[in-house]
Formats: sequence, structure tokens, C-alpha cells
Amino acid sequence: MTPPAPNRPLWALGGLAFLALALQQVLLRQPPRVLQLGQAPASSGPAALRLRFSRPMDPASLAASRLDPPLAHRWLGEGDSFLLSLSPGQRLAGPLRITLAGRDLAGVALPPRRWLWDPRPRLLAVVPAAGGDQLRLRDHDGRWRPLLAKVWPQILSVEVLGDGAALALVSREGEGLQKVWRVPLRQRNLAPDRQALEPVTAGVPVALGRDPSLFAHISGNRRGELLVQAGGVDGGPVQTQLWPPSGSPRPLELEAVGTASLLPEGGAVVVPRAEGLTLNQLPPRPPRRQILPGSRDLLAFCPRSGRALLRRHWPDYRRSLEWLEPGQPPREIWRGSEALLAASCQGGGERIWMALLSGERRPELSLLTLNRQGQRSSPQRLAGWELEPGTQLQADPSTDQLVAALRPLPPPGREDQRPAPARAMLLPPAGSRTPPVPISPPVRQVLWLPPGMAGAQ
Repeated sequence: MTPPAPNRPLWALGGLAFLALALQQVLLRQPPRVLQLGQAPASSGPAALRLRFSRPMDPASLAASRLDPPLAHRWLGEGDSFLLSLSPGQRLAGPLRITLAGRDLAGVALPPRRWLWDPRPRLLAVVPAAGGDQLRLRDHDGRWRPLLAKVWPQILSVEVLGDGAALALVSREGEGLQKVWRVPLRQRNLAPDRQALEPVTAGVPVALGRDPSLFAHISGNRRGELLVQAGGVDGGPVQTQLWPPSGSPRPLELEAVGTASLLPEGGAVVVPRAEGLTLNQLPPRPPRRQILPGSRDLLAFCPRSGRALLRRHWPDYRRSLEWLEPGQPPREIWRGSEALLAASCQGGGERIWMALLSGERRPELSLLTLNRQGQRSSPQRLAGWELEPGTQLQADPSTDQLVAALRPLPPPGREDQRPAPARAMLLPPAGSRTPPVPISPPVRQVLWLPPGMAGAQ
């Protein structure tokens, strides 16, 4: 009797399974790798990095990583995705060197590798130049340089888009008309060690829309989107458009009595209306509108998502500063008779700055520091200075500094003379008696430019 033929397909399948198992064991013995390393958004803390590894890591083992200089930090996350976040309240004097260390869940060590990281923002200013206004950048060595050679007749406002991926600006063109521009930026603040970090460079400015407008207001967010409210020269209604980072705009139906502001994290817009402030969801989300009644206006968003500072106007002409966070009614943290000019916020409200103006004959500018519970320090008098109209306070958590465009007051008795140009000022910390010192040429506006979201491999 002839024996049965062997079942060759079963033998083949068994061989493939053995090969797959052997290959899996070989791969498990290979060390894990860093697949992605990049700057985290501003909402993640004063300075933070996002990391993704080739396989799940032991969270406790990542504590063996080193920072030079050795700043306080923490690791957040699980699996293969983590966040390295610096603790607040530390001032960065230069770039950091990071040496990553750790083990995967099987105990295989991560090969040591070093990166150079500079999470400090740079100062960006609108500076008067021959023939108009120019954008200039202050590098970390303290020197100012033109970001673009182009000079506009006049730059009315500037917005940062996409956490430093681009800029938007409104320029005044001929015959008093206004135009909106987008300026792409290239930044490299993170690189393998022994490679140089690149300076910020700007691409070619692109005009948004074909025709100038009678006026234009802009607002950007961290997604790189830009909201443009513009009025035509023919007296028609205000047109509102949402421009994505690339491509064509989408028209929006918004009825506003002032300037609308995109939420930093995207998805919604704050719209001032006669009955109060409204929060409108944007497509593709379903239409939804929440209203906050009362005479209020938005002063500033905080880096942490959903937090904001509101200014409320009272019938007795006093003003108050209100703290707003998700799911809670506004909470008053200051009220007074002084003029509340501007405010800025650090993190989730750990520190709040207010620019106040008091007095009648010769008003005096002061800076008040408080937290979201309303606990405050002694106000800092900025005698002899005033805030440039239309500008804001700008906080940088990575260096614990505040910048503002201030201009000197005319001498007593000469209040009718032409005001001197404003200068960028790094304001002293709370409790300091050191007067502010100009760090720039004459400016019309100054703001922090975030270090960008580009990663390194």
C-alpha cells in the first residue's frame, strides 16, 4: 500500500509562522528608536517637546534623560507617545542640550542620542523705515535685522499663525485702502547635536484677496487659520472669510459689532454683539452659539486652552477684569476706577499682568501682577511712559519676561507737542524698582514670535 503524500501546504505555513516568530524576537532585541521629536504647542507649558518612539516605553526609565543646563522638568504620557515639559518659573538663558535615555517595556535600552533645542521666542516689531514700515526681528544675541527687505507704506497690525509657521499683516495701501498679506516663515529651533540651529527666514509675502478693502481686521490661531473681516470700498456689508493655511477661503455668516477673534486652538470664534460676547462654533462642527450678556470685551487668551481674560464696563464708569475658564461663569478678580488698557496671562492663570492708567492731569501708567484668585503684588509705576495705542502686553513664559511698546510722555507743560515714537521694553519682574530700558529702534508694534513647530530626526 502506497503511503499518503506529505501535506506540503501545512509544512509551508508552519515554516512561515516559525520565521515570523524568529523575526519578531530579533526585532524585539533591537533597541527602540525616536521616530518623531518636535516642539509642542504653547498650551503644553512654558516649553515642551513631543516625542514618539518606535515601541512602548517604560515611563519611569525616561527620568534618566538629561538636560544641560539641568532645568526642572517632567515626563507625561504612556505607550509610545510622551511630552517633555519644563517646569514654569525658570528663565532660559540659551539653548538646551537634551540627552535621551530610557528603556522599552522589554527592558531594551534606547541608544543615547543628543539634540540641541532652543524654545525661546524672538521679538518681532513693526519699525518705521525709509518709505514706510518694515518687519524686523531681534535675534537671541540682541541684534535687530530685517525679516523681509520689503517695505510697506504702513503696517497696521500683525498676527502670528500656526505657532510661528507664518505671519499675517494688514497694510495701508494707496488712497487709504487696506490689504491683507500672509508671510510664510521657516524656523529650526531643534536639531541633532553638533548641527547648527537655523535663523528665522521669511518667504515671499502673498496677498489674500484680489482687491483692497476700506478696512480689514485679522485674527489667527495655532492651526494656521486666519479670520479676515473686511469692508468693501462700495459701502457694502462687512465680509468675513476664514482662510486655511493653504487654499481658498470659506465665507462665514457673522454679525459682529467689533473685531471677532479665533480661539487659539481653533474650532470657534468669539464675536462681539450688541447683547454681549458670543462664542460661535465653526464648520465642520454643527452650528452652535453661546452668549455671555453684558458690556464686555475680550482682552487676551491664555496659553492653556479655554482660558481668557475679559474686561467688563460698569454703569459707574469703573472697569473690572474677569477670569473665564471652560464650564464656569466669569469670575471677577479685579475692579477699579483706573483705565484697564491691556492684560496678559501666563499658563493657566498662574500669573496675570494688567496695564492700568490712573490720574487726570498727567495720567500715570502702572503694571499690576496678580493670579486668577485675585491675589496681587504691589503695582509697578511706569512713570513717564504710556502704552502705544492699539498694542498689547505680550508674555513669554520660557524667559519669564513681558514686553510692551511704550512711548515717553512729553515733559510737563508741553503735553501738546508731538509724541515721541514708542520703543520695545522688557518690563521688570514684579517687585522690582528697575525702570524699563528701551531695547529697540522706534516701533509701532512689538510681539513675541514663537519658536515654531518643526521637528528633528
